[in-house]
Amino acid sequence: MGTVKNLTNEEAIEKIKEFAEGKMCLFCTVVNGKIISRPMSTAQVEENGDIWFFSPKNSDKNQQVQQHNEVYLMYMQANKQHYLTLNCTAEIVEDRAKVDELWNGWLKAWFEGKDDPNISLLRLSPGEGHYWDEKENHFISMVKTGIAALTGTKGMDGSLEGDIHV
Repeated sequence: MGTVKNLTNEEAIEKIKEFAEGKMCLFCTVVNGKIISRPMSTAQVEENGDIWFFSPKNSDKNQQVQQHNEVYLMYMQANKQHYLTLNCTAEIVEDRAKVDELWNGWLKAWFEGKDDPNISLLRLSPGEGHYWDEKENHFISMVKTGIAALTGTKGMDGSLEGDIHV
C-alpha cells in the first residue's frame, strides 16, 4: 500500500477529469439486484464534476437508468496503473445544444448523425468513489513491490490512493 490522500471538491473533480475525460469506462447499472456492465466512452467532465455520455433513447441502459438511477463507473488505464471507481446518480437528458457541443464523428457508429432522433445524453453526478494512481514508472514500482515482498516492508510501492467526495 502506498500513500493515502483523500480528495474533496475541486481536487476530487480534477482527479476525475484526469482519469475520465475522453476515456472508456465500464458503465454499470443495477437490475433486480444484479450489476449490468457495458463499455462506454466519456464525452465530457464538466467543471462541477458532472460526467456526460451519449446513449440511444431506446437502449436497455436508458430503461435501467429510469428504473434505478444509481450507477457505478469503473475507469482503468492499465498502462499507467490508474484506476478510478465512482458512485453516481444518472439523469437522462435531451438537449440538442449539448449534443451539438459534444458531438464527434465517432458517434456515427451508433447514431445516424447528430440530428438522429434516438440520441439522448446521460448526465452522471458523482458522489463518492476511490482512486489508485501509480506515481512512478511501472517498472520502478514493480521493483519496489518486489523488494517490499522480499523484505516484508510495506508501503513502498510509490502508489497514491484515496477516497473521492464531490
